[in-house]
Amino acid sequence: MIAGPCSAESEEQVFGTARQLQGMGVDYFRAGLWKPRTTPGCFEGVGARAIPWMQRVKRELGMPICTEVAFKEHVEMCLEAGFDLLWIGARTTANPFLVQELADALKGSDVVVLVKNPINPDLQLWLGAVERLRRAGLEKVGVIHRGFSSYEKIRYRNAPGWQIALELRNRFPEIPFFSDPSHMAGNASLVKEAAQRSLALGIDGLMVECHCAPTEALSDAGQQLTPAELRQLLQSLSERNSESPDPAVREALEACRTELDALDDRIVELLADRMAISRRLGALKKDNNLAIIQADRWATVLDKVCTRARACNLREDFAKSVFSIIHDASIDEQN
Repeated sequence: MIAGPCSAESEEQVFGTARQLQGMGVDYFRAGLWKPRTTPGCFEGVGARAIPWMQRVKRELGMPICTEVAFKEHVEMCLEAGFDLLWIGARTTANPFLVQELADALKGSDVVVLVKNPINPDLQLWLGAVERLRRAGLEKVGVIHRGFSSYEKIRYRNAPGWQIALELRNRFPEIPFFSDPSHMAGNASLVKEAAQRSLALGIDGLMVECHCAPTEALSDAGQQLTPAELRQLLQSLSERNSESPDPAVREALEACRTELDALDDRIVELLADRMAISRRLGALKKDNNLAIIQADRWATVLDKVCTRARACNLREDFAKSVFSIIHDASIDEQN
């Protein structure tokens, strides 16, 4: 469990929040010293001035401390100050040059380093950042899933994109995997929902933003919990076991998975058949000098898909997403 304010704003705010979190099961106290902001002129953190405040938390309350780093200077200052955990933010993960700079600066240290997913749903960038740290000889490397930016209007601040996170976990099952429900949800009222979903998927830990007075926070006020709210959250969450001790349950699970495997085989075969027809369709369009993209036809197909999805009690947004990917692949086949 990692918890603490989005930003370190004052010594009173940092220490006051940490003191309320003490004894609550928080393994690391977090606070952002340097805050990358989208718009210039916004509060961008107090920087190195907050390092003594964090050291006081560690010294007087016995809580391990952590913060986000983006440049080698940040790493050097934090290592010298005795920070126990550092994380690389989403904007930095997207820049291989900066990740390599951080990896070089961290080389030889024993600090825990967590890598947030890049802003865009790019699995290779995420994997690449992890690999750069591991090649630098760092052994305590983990990841944080905080969701991905989306142009669509959704309930959360960032689209969960669970399939990408789970794919990374499948490739690196040994790596500690955290979820950041605060940044994912973007709204304090949705943090519990995102956190519970994370635990249901087998996430190892949570990073939750918590502030002694969220309404007065200088950054991300709307998504931060009070210490009391965090306590309620932790008491309400339910962890799930990775396996059941009951042989009958394990047998039932295996039966369901066998059915799913058979359905997956059929889906792949149907997709292959559809792409074969798309290639024939593309040849016909080329021979007759017809445009590949037929907007009216696609609108008709999508309307039928949504109608059929409703009839089958299937979420329309899910059906649209799947068929949009299929349509894009079909266009590629027709080129």
